[in-house]
Amino acid sequence: MADTTARVLRLLSLLQAHREWPGPELAERLEVSPRTLRRDVERLRELGYPVHATTGPAGGYRLEAGTAMPPLLLDDEEAVAIAVGLRTAASGGVTGIEETSLRALAKLEQVLPSRLRRRVNTLQTQTVAVRGWWPTVDPDVLALLAQASRDHERLRFGYRRRDGTESARLVEPYRLASTGRRWYLVGWDTDRRDWRTFRVDRLASPLATGARFSPREPPPGYVEASVVAPISRYRAVVTLHAPLEVVADRLPGPGATIEALDEHTCLLRTGGDSLEWLALTIGMLGLDFTVHDPPELVDYLGLLAARLQASSTAPPLRQ
Repeated sequence: MADTTARVLRLLSLLQAHREWPGPELAERLEVSPRTLRRDVERLRELGYPVHATTGPAGGYRLEAGTAMPPLLLDDEEAVAIAVGLRTAASGGVTGIEETSLRALAKLEQVLPSRLRRRVNTLQTQTVAVRGWWPTVDPDVLALLAQASRDHERLRFGYRRRDGTESARLVEPYRLASTGRRWYLVGWDTDRRDWRTFRVDRLASPLATGARFSPREPPPGYVEASVVAPISRYRAVVTLHAPLEVVADRLPGPGATIEALDEHTCLLRTGGDSLEWLALTIGMLGLDFTVHDPPELVDYLGLLAARLQASSTAPPLRQ
């Protein structure tokens, strides 16, 4: 009985980790005959797991969504990842999800083995959740936008720009993007016939129209660049005189992107709310660089260089 239970649990774990298994491959993984595999699948069905089977040479098994939430099997790393994700969500930027995340976390911690519970507790006790000033978003709105993106369904909504002007938009949604502080919707604006990025907290009354569209791809790097641009007063374009593998370990933030120009140089695109911050983050990379944009940053670096040079040649202070 113990062997049967262990085998069925192993079968469940394999089904949860893979979209569809060919029958012979699944039986080989479990080291059982096809007949025993069919019996084990039937045991899972009796427990409420909707396992779908297809026949024929290409037949196999897959775990489908059911009407109820059955138990999940998680390995150690998956359990820790979910616990950390729930803790992050409890202090995140989605309205009303904090209490739900804490309830789910409490249930998960109750069944965690002691070795994993210690790891999760260490992460929690040594991490400080900093509440930001940024606005939160409605989880129902996020779900609506995500579903429309998945189903290639046009969205209609009102949008308020940074300067307060409002307009009606009809958009073919591409993806949701999160910077950890804010949520954005990236999509094709049908009226402006161009790609646009919208802050989700500025959307009003989003509605899925039911009209389908053929999906299209934005230009390479557009999503990353467009998400950073709205929250940055200045956008910097800088050549770094170092190989890509060196620069990749020193990126100044999640909104920065790099592109290899050749074996020895890279192009950095990043943003900041002030020239001082941009100069600091670029200078702290510890690499030789050439600034192309913005012109204000070039001028500021010249003034800063002169100031630093003057400070380094100042006479010693007399006692």
